[in-house]
Amino acid sequence: MRTSGPEVADIFRQHGSAYRESHRLSRAQMRVMRAIEVCRTAVLGGHRDRCDTCGHLEISYNSCRNRHCPKCQTLRKEQWIEARREDLLPVPYFHVVFTIPAALNPLVSMNQKVLYDLLFRSVSETLMTLSRDPRHLGARIGVIAILHTWGQNLMDHPHIHGVVTGGGLSPDGSRWVSCRKGFFLPVRVMSALFRGKFLDLLKKCFAAGDLVFPGTISHLKEPGTFEAFRRKLYHQQWVVYCKPPFDGAVGVLQYLGRYTHRTAISNNRILALRDGAVSFLWRDYADHNRQKTMTLTAEEFIRRFLLHVLPPRYVRIRHFGLLANRNKDAIAVCLKILSGGTTIPRETARQETWQEQVLRICGIDVTTCPVCKHGKMCRVEILPPIRCNGPPEVCR
Repeated sequence: MRTSGPEVADIFRQHGSAYRESHRLSRAQMRVMRAIEVCRTAVLGGHRDRCDTCGHLEISYNSCRNRHCPKCQTLRKEQWIEARREDLLPVPYFHVVFTIPAALNPLVSMNQKVLYDLLFRSVSETLMTLSRDPRHLGARIGVIAILHTWGQNLMDHPHIHGVVTGGGLSPDGSRWVSCRKGFFLPVRVMSALFRGKFLDLLKKCFAAGDLVFPGTISHLKEPGTFEAFRRKLYHQQWVVYCKPPFDGAVGVLQYLGRYTHRTAISNNRILALRDGAVSFLWRDYADHNRQKTMTLTAEEFIRRFLLHVLPPRYVRIRHFGLLANRNKDAIAVCLKILSGGTTIPRETARQETWQEQVLRICGIDVTTCPVCKHGKMCRVEILPPIRCNGPPEVCR
C-alpha cells in the first residue's frame, strides 16, 4: 500500500481558494474544506515532544476530527467498533445493500436530509416487515444501517449497507428463530417492498411540501409532472443484493470497520496531483470490477467530493430492531437464550489510550523515539492554535 503521495488536503490547499471563488458553496461544505485544509497543521495547534535519551525533538499537530476527512477516521472507527462489541450477538450476520435508481439522484442532492431519512425509513421498514412475516422468518431482527452517498467514481450514488442478524427473537420473546443456512430473505421480495415503501413515502413528502425543486429539477414542482416522474420509477431497477453471512460477531466487527467511517475517497487511492489534474484509482463494477485510473480536473474532483458532505449533525449510522439503543434489554434476553439460559456477564474492559490504539491498529509505538529507538518521547510543550486569515498553505 502506498504510504505517501498527494492527499485530498493537498488538492484543497492548492485549488480550494480558486474553487470557492468560482462556486457557491453551502456553509457545511465550506467548513469541511477548511477543516481538511488545516488538518494536522500549526493552525490547529499541537504539542512538542522530546526523547528522554537522545534529546530528539518532534512536533505533532492536532487533527481536524471532521468526519469527512480521510485522515481522521481510523481511531474513530476503532472506538465505535469497541463501543458496539458487547451489543453484537453470537449469530451469523448478513450484509444487505439497498440502492435507489440513478434518476432520483438530482432530487436527492437537493433534498439531502429529507430523502436520506426517507431512505433509512424505507430500508428499516422493509427489513422489519418481511422478517416479522411468518412466511419468511417470523421474528424480530437487529439491523445496523450505514449510509453511503458515493460510487467509486465519486459521483452521487446514495445507498445503504445493512448488517443484519441471521435470525431474530420470536414474537413472544421466548426463543431464537434462526434463518435457513446461508439464506436471509428473498432478494426480489425485498426489492419490490423497498421500492413500494420508498415511492409511497416520496409521494407523502411531496404532498406535505417537504421537498424543494431548484435549478434543473424546477419542473418537478408541478404536481402532474412529479407524479409522472414518480410513477416511472416503479418500472426502473431498484437494486437490492445480499452477501453471504459472516460467522459470528468477530467476523462482522472486522467487516463493519470497512464501512462505518469510510469517506468518499481514501488518500491511498489518489495517485497524482499534477498540472491542475487529479488521478485516482477506481473500480468499474460495470466492467467486471476492474481497477482503473480516472483523471479529473482539480475543479471537478473537488465538486464531486463536496457532493458527499452530509447535512450538519446528520446521523449516518443507525440501529434498528434488536440492535436499537432503546432495546438494550432485548439484547440481554437474546444473549441468555443463545447461551442456553445462562446469563453472560458483561466484560468491563479498560479503555485504551489513543497511543495504545495506534500501537494495536498500526503497529506503531508513538511513545518510542523514532531516532534512537530506545528512549521515550515526553511532552515538553503545548503548541496553541494560531490565528491565520490567509490561505492554509501560508498558515502552515
